[in-house]
Amino acid sequence: MTRRSATPVRFESEVADRLVSFVGAHPGLSLSAAANLLVDEGLRMSEYPGIVFRSGPSGRRAGLSGGPDVWEAVRAVKSARQNEPDLSEKEIFSLVENNTGVPGSLLRIALNYWAAHSDEVDAEIDAADQAEATADVLWRREHDLLNH
Repeated sequence: MTRRSATPVRFESEVADRLVSFVGAHPGLSLSAAANLLVDEGLRMSEYPGIVFRSGPSGRRAGLSGGPDVWEAVRAVKSARQNEPDLSEKEIFSLVENNTGVPGSLLRIALNYWAAHSDEVDAEIDAADQAEATADVLWRREHDLLNH
């Protein structure tokens, strides 16, 4: 991301107070970085209705309003495509919808968002895959120790 020259912005006092509170709840963010983050997220939510942003242990990430995180929905679609390469688009959507309970309309929103922000979403998928692999290795070590 390239940096631009400063853009003067004046916030209403109530908005400025809420921004200060947000920064206080998110250590490491400056007022400027928080404002940039929230404006970016607001623009993305405007561009992709149905997308929301959530905080969590892995940081802020895109989610589906009333549904899972975007990375979870996209990972399910990728898995279905990998395991069922001959299915049509409609059949993939039906399979994922039946397996996850996520409606096709939300899956479509997730895929639209992923298409524009694939590096970000794919990095979240990779991090989740790595965390699951690590947890599996640790569980197997413990299981092997306790069952021998």
